[in-house]
Amino acid sequence: MNAVAPRLGLQEISWSKLRSWRPEISSEMLILLASTFFALACNTLFWRSAMATHPGSVLFATSLFALLLSVHALLLGLLLWRWNAKVLLTVLLITTAFAVHYMNSYNVYLDADMLRNVLATDRKESSELMTPALLLPLLGYAALPTLLLWRLRIRKRSVGRALLWRIAFLLGVVVVGGAGTMMSFQDISALMRNHREVRYLATPINYLIALRQNMSSASPIRKQPKQAIGTDAKAMPRAAGSKPRLLVLVVGETVRAQNWGLNGYARQTTPELSQTGAVNFPDMHSCGTSTEVSLPCMFSPYGRNDYDEKKIRGHQSLLHVLEHAGISTLWRDNQSGCKGVCENLQIERLDDDTLPGLCADGRCMDEILLNELATQVRAKPGDRVVVLHQLGNHGPSYFQRYPAQFRQFTPACETADLGKCSRDEIVNSYDNAIRYTDHFLSRTIATLRGMDDYDTAMIYLSDHGESLGEKGLYLHGMPYAIAPEEQTRVPMLMWFSPGFASDRGLDLQCLRRRASQRADHDNLFPSVLGLMQVSTSVYDRSRDVFAGCESENKT
Repeated sequence: MNAVAPRLGLQEISWSKLRSWRPEISSEMLILLASTFFALACNTLFWRSAMATHPGSVLFATSLFALLLSVHALLLGLLLWRWNAKVLLTVLLITTAFAVHYMNSYNVYLDADMLRNVLATDRKESSELMTPALLLPLLGYAALPTLLLWRLRIRKRSVGRALLWRIAFLLGVVVVGGAGTMMSFQDISALMRNHREVRYLATPINYLIALRQNMSSASPIRKQPKQAIGTDAKAMPRAAGSKPRLLVLVVGETVRAQNWGLNGYARQTTPELSQTGAVNFPDMHSCGTSTEVSLPCMFSPYGRNDYDEKKIRGHQSLLHVLEHAGISTLWRDNQSGCKGVCENLQIERLDDDTLPGLCADGRCMDEILLNELATQVRAKPGDRVVVLHQLGNHGPSYFQRYPAQFRQFTPACETADLGKCSRDEIVNSYDNAIRYTDHFLSRTIATLRGMDDYDTAMIYLSDHGESLGEKGLYLHGMPYAIAPEEQTRVPMLMWFSPGFASDRGLDLQCLRRRASQRADHDNLFPSVLGLMQVSTSVYDRSRDVFAGCESENKT
């Protein structure tokens, strides 16, 4: 007992010292330490990508470190003061831990569009991303540094002295950054000029700048009234006794052209559609690489060709123009909303439905979009355009996007943590989800065939594609300028009932020839107006895929 007692005493003294350990540092030293931690510990992807241009160059690495350190220190030097330093740094550490995990796991770039996706993510989507793989990054990048942060005491200074110290610190940071850049000026400038996307990997400066950009008037974060377009729209007169027209526009989610069976994919992922006689567009390109960008863009007259995000988000959509023409619209949603496309128009949110056999655990299979569709259409007389917004292939939980009977390609990845699956397993689950979309679209066509009181048509178009491990990339949302083809090439498909094609005078053989040419999301807006024979000043015949494939043009 006597031999043990001294050791216990030493342990108590050590623990007591640890609990009383409260070192005092200046706010500038805290900023310097935080910037060093961010630059070295939280930028693995940045260093890997940047150093790939100059492998093994110590001088280049030193210059990059000085630049990265000074940029973060300059920003934190403007934001962090003694009164807010601990709270703000805690938020930054936690946010950075999430950012580092997802960037490293999926090789994503955090630009303004990607951050917009994050901010618009609903509870269901975010819960699928909360996997056990998050625990270690949260511990290493957030919990432990935060624990250390709150043990520190920040030195008090008078207001005057604090300002003088801060000005001197910021000037020193600028000098260090400038000196570091000049050490390898040609290499640094070449990196920024030829690999501009690298700046989206520098964390946390990337998401802080993206947040500022998202606070602009063009962002959906700041709601503003939309300016009207197409108020002169008029539906062309129809012959007496004509049936009303029903166009169902299916907006797919995250389906890429490369895995679309009708495009010649090695696997038959579209066996049911291949029997429908639908017109397939194999060379279709998206307006963006995420729903937040593509959805407003594809329903806008401005589009990717003359891309202006402020105009796209600030103006009404195709659906509003149809309404101006007296064609009533309906948006049925099984995902995260219409992103402003159907603002102030009729929308049905079906993602929270509880229909047995189609819905469970807060999610519904896409066939929920067909439930009582005919009833909803017939609730209003005249021509109608109905949008069905799919959950589709929304990742990373591809395995949850199809019923068990469509688990055709095995073994399939059956977890949201893609890091636990092989690439083949991920592709299998992704292809199974496409196989279910094939079934859903075939059922949509069957439903339209049965509505013989209407002339019916369907257009299917995916919003963007998906990376499945090519070049180490997963999911989507890459900056458009550097996005791989897997994220920008999407399927498009059209089907017309005999009555619709005849009444509209469509030459389907001509349309099939037109379908072999390159097309993009910009074609959707004028093509729907042309198909529904809407006359308006915002109609652009040169982008209408039906123009020239009709026996009599009335638009």
